[in-house]
Amino acid sequence: MKVLQILPQLNIGGVERGTLDLSRALINRGHKSFVISGGGVLVDELKRTGAEHIELPIHHKSLRTLSLANELSETISNIDPNIVHVRSRLPAWVNYRAFKKLKKKPLLISTFHGLYSFPIYSKVMSFVDHSIAISNTVESYILENYKLEKKDITIIPRGCEPTEFNKDLINPEDRNNILLEFPQIRDKKVLTIPGRITKWKGVAEFIELLSLLDDTYHGLIVGPTAQSKIKYLKKLQNKVTSMNLGHRITFTGSRRDISNIYKISDVVFNLSQTPEPFGRTMIEAIACGTKVIGWNHGGASEILTELFPQGLVSLNNMDELQQKTKLIAESKELPKENIFTASRMTSSTIDLYQSLLS
Repeated sequence: MKVLQILPQLNIGGVERGTLDLSRALINRGHKSFVISGGGVLVDELKRTGAEHIELPIHHKSLRTLSLANELSETISNIDPNIVHVRSRLPAWVNYRAFKKLKKKPLLISTFHGLYSFPIYSKVMSFVDHSIAISNTVESYILENYKLEKKDITIIPRGCEPTEFNKDLINPEDRNNILLEFPQIRDKKVLTIPGRITKWKGVAEFIELLSLLDDTYHGLIVGPTAQSKIKYLKKLQNKVTSMNLGHRITFTGSRRDISNIYKISDVVFNLSQTPEPFGRTMIEAIACGTKVIGWNHGGASEILTELFPQGLVSLNNMDELQQKTKLIAESKELPKENIFTASRMTSSTIDLYQSLLS
């Protein structure tokens, strides 16, 4: 079986990591894997799995990108895949035009990785033979917004890699290095909210939570800030200062050692104001054996319901959030074993491919 995955770029992210995981699993099962993207930092890692990468600038958000349809059509013809799997909207539009030029059309599959806005622009993800939804939340969204029937959708949750996210004890030297970098967390209950700095991720609510707790707690805000979000980051930092929480909340920026950050945390939070399509940080933290708390909506609530229902909190109920944080931080009860693994995700996807082909 030859599988071609198409996505904007191969930089750090859940979609990109899933592409690599699937590529590796395909090759381990004796299949051939091809990926088309605009390049990125993960290209070399992809090639090390044994996949072939073809670089096309399909990531540029411009109408001119649609002119790549001819080149993409020729590339698909040369590869002659059994399956083309599109993972993003703009590349899917280029592929849609390319498919019209193909004499021999492979099976076409899309993955809805999000609760896409602009349904008219996003409808291209439904112009396929079959779609994958990454959660029940996403499946419901597809059924409400696109002309797809339930039989044309398969739910395959995302997964994390146990080699990176696991319950192995943190290396004492790594722990010590974190404490040297952030001495303010020593002997504190560490509360962590991971994710990009953006308004809907719930960082403001996390700051408010810390203001409701005593100084035995310290908050870590972990994640990158895009250039376009620097103004919002400064607003959050000013909020921390104005509430006199500077000694109790730390912005760490992006971290390469996120699994160790999970392991030194007492509780990890997902407080996204709009429903998450899945909630990847929840499973990463749970896989590391860390307790988690999140609002009872979206994909994050599906994960919590399955693995740690004690961590569910009514949306924006700050009193409940405060009480639950105190209770869970002190509790010795841990989440169930993580079932949302990369191997489960890739096996389900390959099984789906073979089922549809047969």
